[in-house]
Amino acid sequence: MSPTNKSSTNSVKAPPTHIAIVMDGNGRWAKSRGLPRSSGHQKGVQSVRKIVKHCAEIGVNTLTLFAFSSENMNRPSQEVGLLFKLFLTVLKNETKKLKDNNIRLDIIGDLSVFTPEIQELAEKAQQQLQNNTGLNLVIAANYGGQWDITEAAKKIAAKAAKGEISPGSIDNKVFSSHTALAQYPRVDLLIRTSGEVRISNFLLWDIAYSELYFCETLWPDFDANALDIAIKSFHSRNRRFGERNGEK
Repeated sequence: MSPTNKSSTNSVKAPPTHIAIVMDGNGRWAKSRGLPRSSGHQKGVQSVRKIVKHCAEIGVNTLTLFAFSSENMNRPSQEVGLLFKLFLTVLKNETKKLKDNNIRLDIIGDLSVFTPEIQELAEKAQQQLQNNTGLNLVIAANYGGQWDITEAAKKIAAKAAKGEISPGSIDNKVFSSHTALAQYPRVDLLIRTSGEVRISNFLLWDIAYSELYFCETLWPDFDANALDIAIKSFHSRNRRFGERNGEK
């Protein structure tokens, strides 16, 4: 390798280790085109494929996608049923592709609301992909940040009641080890599409020091180039983690 090429390679910044995305705007994308909401959700799946592929290619360690929030259960039953059906279809069709691309799958959230068929497929897909060593793809389904914190508190309380842990030893590190993303690196970059500027109960514990990026692009139009722009914004930030100018 020539000195010029080596210098060019070294100048390329590594991507964020952990990217989380609130995939918003499927319904508005469909409405603006006079299409049913189902078309927006189906088009959104295509964007998922593109972003997963790009993250794997550029070396992202973990990608967490907000697929289905606990609040989504309050939507009209017809749309909820559609989302369930789409989730089932994706599990059936995408598992082999993920395996072929060495992608590991983890599904977090309260899956008890899903049909037995979906729960079985979700468990089977995770088992089939658990030994893959590439990108960690985390799908948040029927997930809420408050639910996650509550579940962690319940687990810790149960251990304390059994004498397995003393209340005085509970700190941020202990609490973090009981959350849904305990085994993954902290979230570096949180992206939300569609122009909405809010968190919507997503990963409340995990994004304490994440960089937040909001864009106008609707999720079905979000592609590799849009992700690269978000990553470029991330690299322009001065991450201090509560410190001032490098000093506590």
